[in-house]
Amino acid sequence: MSLSSSQLRRELSARGLALEREHETTYGRDDLHTPSVLFREDEPGQHGNFHPSSYRRILANPAWAARLTKAYTASSRVAYATARRRKELDCANSSDALLMNIICYPGLLSRPQVCALLGVPPGLTPEFGVRMEAPRHGTRSDRSEVDLVLGHLLIEAKLTETGFQTARPALVERYRDLEEVFFREDLPRNTRGDYLHYQLLRGALAAHHTGKTYLVLCDARRSDLREAWFQIIRCVRTAELRSRLALLTWQELAATVPKGLAAFLEKKYGIVAAR
Repeated sequence: MSLSSSQLRRELSARGLALEREHETTYGRDDLHTPSVLFREDEPGQHGNFHPSSYRRILANPAWAARLTKAYTASSRVAYATARRRKELDCANSSDALLMNIICYPGLLSRPQVCALLGVPPGLTPEFGVRMEAPRHGTRSDRSEVDLVLGHLLIEAKLTETGFQTARPALVERYRDLEEVFFREDLPRNTRGDYLHYQLLRGALAAHHTGKTYLVLCDARRSDLREAWFQIIRCVRTAELRSRLALLTWQELAATVPKGLAAFLEKKYGIVAAR
């Protein structure tokens, strides 16, 4: 089954409402603005958008808990917008929340099945929201972030995002290694000449510079995101770098997690473990 970003947002909103946890919803203006469900901490140590075990571990780790403070950019579309500060990870559609629900689950990164799938040793400490390194011409540094660094992995998480962003030529061509990494003339562009899938370009450049692996985590129901990935892979010059650019679905990851977490992912996100 293939779903568009808006179709998946509608499904996640319906699942969020069915949880019967304390919540509020945004105002949806059109098909691109499907009402989103926003949860909150409804009792100490309990949050409607998180598995209880994952949430307790997040709160106990100051670096992880800081991720919970990211502001929700669509607060203006919520009734009583000034009543409290909404956070990005309160949203049922948040890919960051999904990522932390899984990665922060107790014992997850010591689980042999998970480590084998990700190709990492057990016991690593995850780092969320880390600045990527991709050299640019001039003196200004690249301020973009990757969602998670786990050992040699730079991980980008996607769920209902509409895509991987579009960027003007001047923004993309400032990267020093662009010509070394890609067959630039083959990179996908729109009719205005803007580069498509900008985040994937940045991730591949960061992998080239750091020697790490760039891994995109997305939903198996989003065939459009998988196609975007392959459009960029085809333009990479070397087999060595292509071997360090990876795609994994939430469903594949769900097949390796403990049963309690797998049940949570299926109920809240409709993520059924790939077998």
